[in-house]
Amino acid sequence: MTYHPKSDFMRVMMERGFLADCTDYQGLDEALLKGGQPAYIGFDATAKSLHVGSLIQIMMLRWLQKTGGKPITLMGGGTTKVGDPSFRADERPLMNTEQIDANIAGIRQVFSAYLTYGNGASDALMINNAEWLDGLNYLDFLRDIGRHFSINRMLAFESVKSRLDREQSLSFLEFNYMILQAYDFMELHRRYGCIMQMGGSDQWGNIVNGIDLTRRVIEGEVFGLTSPLLTTSDGKKMGKSQSGAVWLNADMLSPYEFWQFWRNTTDADVGRFLKLYTELPVEECDRLGTLEGAEINAAKVSLANEVTTLLHGADAAQAAEATAREVFEKGGVGDDLPTLTLSVADVGDGMSIVQLLVKSGLAGSGKEAKRLIAENGAKLDDEPLTNAGLMVNAEALATPIKLSAGKKRHALVQLG
Repeated sequence: MTYHPKSDFMRVMMERGFLADCTDYQGLDEALLKGGQPAYIGFDATAKSLHVGSLIQIMMLRWLQKTGGKPITLMGGGTTKVGDPSFRADERPLMNTEQIDANIAGIRQVFSAYLTYGNGASDALMINNAEWLDGLNYLDFLRDIGRHFSINRMLAFESVKSRLDREQSLSFLEFNYMILQAYDFMELHRRYGCIMQMGGSDQWGNIVNGIDLTRRVIEGEVFGLTSPLLTTSDGKKMGKSQSGAVWLNADMLSPYEFWQFWRNTTDADVGRFLKLYTELPVEECDRLGTLEGAEINAAKVSLANEVTTLLHGADAAQAAEATAREVFEKGGVGDDLPTLTLSVADVGDGMSIVQLLVKSGLAGSGKEAKRLIAENGAKLDDEPLTNAGLMVNAEALATPIKLSAGKKRHALVQLG
């Protein structure tokens, strides 16, 4: 549909490619014109850091704050105990409260880089849904909330249907997740005046449930807005790299490796990613995205610098770029390369080069490391690595060695 927004937030969402669907474009647009309107996105605390796949949602909250809205980051201290079954093939392992609280503390670090928290009109709030979910009385909840949900309708949601169609088990615990998420929206509206839930397009069913429940129980007028589920132009899920998840916390992925992830963006994705993950003007994003040859590489450096600056700060971005230049242009080592530090005991009588490629994160498995060597994709100190049976002893590591996978991924291995 063609809709011409009046509010700054809706205009940004549409111009920069954040918008997949909305429950009521005009109604939400007019509500946002009042200013200071709270909106939320929920994040379950299944790990100590979010990864790049969550960054589109974090940027949506950042733009909400920049355009005068009030972001709420809802931490799933309660719902993480259940686990979101949406489009999963299996049940998540259950976590205890201590694990969940530790994960929330880790995730909080990332949000503070993108949002300003406080008591002002557009200052962000961080709220934990354990605040209301942990104390629920089961029978009261079934009577007051459960009666508003149709099993027939819940079974028809694609996230549930796809699991059942594959004849994979869906536990009653997981089945309750969408009811709890709907309850979250209603509670946030009741307690904080929250008018909108945002999320990836896989959350559409859960968001619509929350809107229906809020209207039925407390007659609240609320809205839903979803972003597209991003894949790269070659069909890969956003947030994954050859060596695993691209974490946002610096203690789980170094700023240099984070910078490199963006520097390695496929040419076709540069313009789109600049609009979604940076604050450069749309016209500049479009211009950079149409460059070709060596010029598109400069655009990728701009992308990497802008995204890394937002998360880790300008100094980290500049250090990453300098290290990359030293590594790629001069064949040097660079101070900021990901480093694997081993003890003499770790190395023992010798460690295979295949193990070192895996331990340093350059290969996901021994099989992948052997294939890398067989296909001439691995280097040792910038020389082609051809012997998959090579053993490296402590004496060889007295001076750090540099391992490479392809032209763009490097790591140091040293004795500690």
